[in-house]
Amino acid sequence: MIRRRVVVHGRVQGVFFRDSTRRRAQQHGVGGWVSNRWDGAVEAVFEGENDAVERLVRFMHDGPRGADVQRVEEFEEEVEGIRGFNVR
Repeated sequence: MIRRRVVVHGRVQGVFFRDSTRRRAQQHGVGGWVSNRWDGAVEAVFEGENDAVERLVRFMHDGPRGADVQRVEEFEEEVEGIRGFNVR
């Protein structure tokens, strides 16, 4: 199990980024959350098996159709045992 926090900058709000992320996380059995930030970025935390989390992180570098990802920050964190995936 790993945990990764990701912050995505660019035109990433209002393009179904959060819902697309939620659907992918649920498909891959990844726990965590995704949220719009006050500064226009999208922030997410993923916890799960290494391969599944890496798939989600790769998705964040492109986002859904309509998104224009300019920059992605990634942070490794301690696993907390999050169950389920939520949009905040």
